[in-house]
Amino acid sequence: MDASEIVLTADGRQKLIEELEWREGEKNKEIIEHIKEARAFGDLSENAEYDAAKEEQAKNAARIAEIQAILANARDVADGDHNLIVSIGCTVSLVDGDGVATDVTLVGTTETNSLEHKISNESPVGRAIIGHGAGETVEVVLPSGKTRIYTITNITR
Repeated sequence: MDASEIVLTADGRQKLIEELEWREGEKNKEIIEHIKEARAFGDLSENAEYDAAKEEQAKNAARIAEIQAILANARDVADGDHNLIVSIGCTVSLVDGDGVATDVTLVGTTETNSLEHKISNESPVGRAIIGHGAGETVEVVLPSGKTRIYTITNITR
């Protein structure tokens, strides 16, 4: 798998589709309304509300373009892509060298969320565990230079 390749789970693709629909619909209408209100204040050359609304419009348009590019170029990970080895879309149970257990879900870079224990396939741990099976031990070199040892105890889809 190419490290620069964008990979999405079905859930991740659906979230992007929903965000795109919201930004193109409700969010866009809200921004247009802010622009109309700001125009009513008069002179546009010294109108901070108008400038802020136009900036918000530009940011929204940039995010729409980014989502469209992701959806157009991302590869979907199907449930049948891999059997019992760590791949994107898997939830992996790990035990570190100190015996501390944690579960992580391996996702593409656009879906990472540390609060939900979703780690990127490009992160040090993600890169180390991908392609390994349950019962295997992997060594992870962290950005700080420290090395951690993890044992994969379970893999689910």
